[in-house]
Amino acid sequence: MLKIKEYKSTIFKDHRGYYWTSWQKKKFKLNFNHDKFSSSKKNTLRGLHGDTKTWKLVSCVQGKVFFVVVNFNSKSKNFLKHKAMILKQGENKQILIPPMHLNGFLCLSNSCVFHYKLCYKGKYFDVGNQISLKWNDKKLNIKWPQKKNLIMSKRDR
Repeated sequence: MLKIKEYKSTIFKDHRGYYWTSWQKKKFKLNFNHDKFSSSKKNTLRGLHGDTKTWKLVSCVQGKVFFVVVNFNSKSKNFLKHKAMILKQGENKQILIPPMHLNGFLCLSNSCVFHYKLCYKGKYFDVGNQISLKWNDKKLNIKWPQKKNLIMSKRDR
């Protein structure tokens, strides 16, 4: 299986909504550098992207996504294997993704907001230094819930 970890925090719900803790230093032994959020419309597909040094703690804070992680470590017995799951608002689920694993998602709701908490040494590997795989690469055999009328960047096509 892939070396991703799933975390689920306790959640407080009442008539106003909900409240949950997304990160505590004592829970994660990583020194996170910065956070990123992406906002997407329904049918937007982002990824598959990653790099050789970044740990990512991800969650869907608004909406619902079909989320995929792919092992890109050629020395691993799980090379090019993937895990797919649904992440959605209100379930307070987070996925910790190690370096050499790519990730991507498809927005299933009318809109979604996806959160990335990043940990790396040195400079951040931005777009030009990241690893990318085509979302529908036949070697991966990902069963995306939708394959037509997708909204993607030029990079993701």
